[in-house]
Amino acid sequence: MDTEKSMQSLVEELIGNSVAASYPYHNFNHTRYVLEKAVEIATHENCSAADLRLLKAAALWHDTGYINVYQGHEAESCLLARKFLPGFGFNEEELAAVCGMIMATQIPQTPRNLLEQILADADLEYLGTDEAETQAGQLLEELRRLNPQLDETAWNRLQISFLESHRFFTRYCREYREPARQDYLHRLKMKG
Repeated sequence: MDTEKSMQSLVEELIGNSVAASYPYHNFNHTRYVLEKAVEIATHENCSAADLRLLKAAALWHDTGYINVYQGHEAESCLLARKFLPGFGFNEEELAAVCGMIMATQIPQTPRNLLEQILADADLEYLGTDEAETQAGQLLEELRRLNPQLDETAWNRLQISFLESHRFFTRYCREYREPARQDYLHRLKMKG
């Protein structure tokens, strides 16, 4: 088994053997989706093979922190990445780059370089797709487990506020995902 597949299997096992496995949104399916979208965006942004290796690792590990904590999971994800990635041949400089990408997914997103922008966009890429409403519904279901008082009206206000402040960073997502993101925001505003 190659290193990438071994790492993916480990992450799937870690998430699958934790409470995160039962999350409707932040589960291994989300991780797999973010990995796929990170590769897609990176391809359009002409990333090197070395950059792609780092990006794939960051995408795989970006939400592993949910196995231990909900709030602050990004920092926890970095701790787990720093614990396990040396076993997959990652050096200190590479670990710093991976953790920078993971931390760039923290809301509000503040990526500082192209790889961080790619992972930040991949994490929220669904907002610019036909799946936005479905994915948001899964996130709402997850958040209601933490806060049963969260109703649909409050959720819609939260989404509108978030979408009004959110922006895509990469050229690819600005061009190909922003129009659908704007449509989704418009639909939410029409709900009231």
